[in-house]
Amino acid sequence: QENRSVEYDSLRDTYARFLLEELIPEVAKEYKLVDDPAGRAICGLSSGGICAFTVAWERPDAFSKVVSHCGSFADIRGGHNYPPLIRKTERKPLRIFLQSGSRDLDVIFGNWPLANQQMAAALAYREYDYQFVFGEGGHTLKHGGAIFPDTLRWLWRDYQG
Repeated sequence: QENRSVEYDSLRDTYARFLLEELIPEVAKEYKLVDDPAGRAICGLSSGGICAFTVAWERPDAFSKVVSHCGSFADIRGGHNYPPLIRKTERKPLRIFLQSGSRDLDVIFGNWPLANQQMAAALAYREYDYQFVFGEGGHTLKHGGAIFPDTLRWLWRDYQG
């Protein structure tokens, strides 16, 4: 757990490389996996939510779909820099689902509801294929889990794989 924020909250390709160079090749030895980025999604909650976004952001050639529940787009290891970065960077081939709630975290690192709203605004500005669902919940999967079937239907709505 002591390396959690280094591994999940950092804005670099380290976790994407771990998945693509170490984990996925091992899983592929036992299971048939798709290589097409349109057939791959990554999902996470909290620090896992920003990690999922970072993996797709860094490697859209490998993951084109991302789900972030209560993503930690706060000033833990630079996540607060994503909204301006998204606005300034040419749109990437990503489909993004964000979920947060009005009772999400508000701590020294930042305000999660506001951070996720800023992410949604940046994605809208850059005309991404995205959806942002904002509820009344806190920093849990209660809301995200309840809407997860609809999230997956939206995410995979036109996949022909």
